[in-house]
Amino acid sequence: MEYRQLGYTGLRVSVLALGTMTFGGRGKFAFVGETEVDEARRIVDRALAGGVNFIDTADIYSDGRSEEIVGEVLKGRRDEIVLATKARYAMGSGQNDAGLSRRYLLSACEASLRRLGTDYIDLYQVHQRDGLTPMDETLDVLDSLVHQGKVRYIGCSNHSAWHVMKALGISERRGLQRYVTQQIYYSLLDRDAEYELIPLSIDQQLGVLVWSPLAGGLLSGKYRRGVEPPTGSRQTTPWGEPPVYDKDRMYDIVETLVAVASARGVSPAQTALAYLLGRPAVTSLIIGARTEEQLEDNLRAVDWTLDDTERARLDEISAPRLIYPYWHQANTASERLSAADESLLHPYH
Repeated sequence: MEYRQLGYTGLRVSVLALGTMTFGGRGKFAFVGETEVDEARRIVDRALAGGVNFIDTADIYSDGRSEEIVGEVLKGRRDEIVLATKARYAMGSGQNDAGLSRRYLLSACEASLRRLGTDYIDLYQVHQRDGLTPMDETLDVLDSLVHQGKVRYIGCSNHSAWHVMKALGISERRGLQRYVTQQIYYSLLDRDAEYELIPLSIDQQLGVLVWSPLAGGLLSGKYRRGVEPPTGSRQTTPWGEPPVYDKDRMYDIVETLVAVASARGVSPAQTALAYLLGRPAVTSLIIGARTEEQLEDNLRAVDWTLDDTERARLDEISAPRLIYPYWHQANTASERLSAADESLLHPYH
C-alpha cells in the first residue's frame, strides 16, 4: 500500500480508502448495498490487512446505520484508522434538521460521535453546499469543533471551485481552520474536475478524495455496448449517479479500458483505479466494495502502474473538451502556465 499526505497536513493516508455507503441498506441506500455488521467486519478486516488506514462514511448513509456499523467494527482498534464522516443532508423532518448552520452542525457532529462510538473524528466534511447559511457561520462552527478536540481536520465535498476558494479566503481572513481536502466525483468516464477543482487543489495544496472512481460500477467492465447490464447491479436501479449523458462515448471509453486491462492481464476496475492514482493532486480513492471479492480486486490496483503508452490511450479516449476560457489559454498563454494550469492544458499546447 502507498500512503500520501492528506493535503497540507502531517497526516498520512492510504491511497485507497474504504467507503461505507454500502453498509446498512436503509431507504434509497439499499440500491447501493445492504452490508450488515458481520460482513462489514470481514470487509474492514481485509481492508486493514491490505494496508488501508482510511475509512469514509457519512451520517446520511442509511440514516446513520452506516456510522453505527463502522463504530461497531472499529471497537478496540479505532486509533489504527483515519476516520472521516460528513454532514449536511437532512437527518430529520424539521426546518433546522439539515444544512450547515451552527445549530445543525453542532448537533450533527455530536450525533455522529455517538453513532461511531468515538470521541473524535479525524476528518469532518461538509457533504454539499448550503446556500442559505453564511459561509462564515459554517467555518466558525467547524473551527470551534476543532478547538474542542471533537474534530481534527475539516474538508468539503461536492463544491464548485469558487465556493471552495471563497471558503479558503474567509478562513485566511478570519484565522479559522481551513478545508484541507475536497471530496469529489472524478473518474475516467468523467474528468470534469480537471477544469477547475484539480488545478485549485494543486494551487491551494488541498487533498483530493475521489468518490465513485469506478463511476458507479460503469468502469467495472460489466457494462458493454450491446450487452444487457447485470441483474441486480446499481445501474439497473433508480440510483442515478453518476449520470450518463453520452452512452456512445461511455462505451468507447469502456472498450479502450477493457482492451488495456486485457493486455495487462488485470481487471478493468483495477485499471480505472490505477489511472486515477496517477493523476495530479489525487490523494485517495474511496472504494465501496459490496463483497470481499470486489475489495480484493480493487486492492490489487496499488500493485502495479500504467506505462506511458497505456496511459496515453486512456487519456486520449477520455479527454475533456476544452471549454472557454481554457481553449483560449491553451492557444495564447502556453508560455506562462503554472503547474496548476498545466494539469489541464499540457496535452493541448
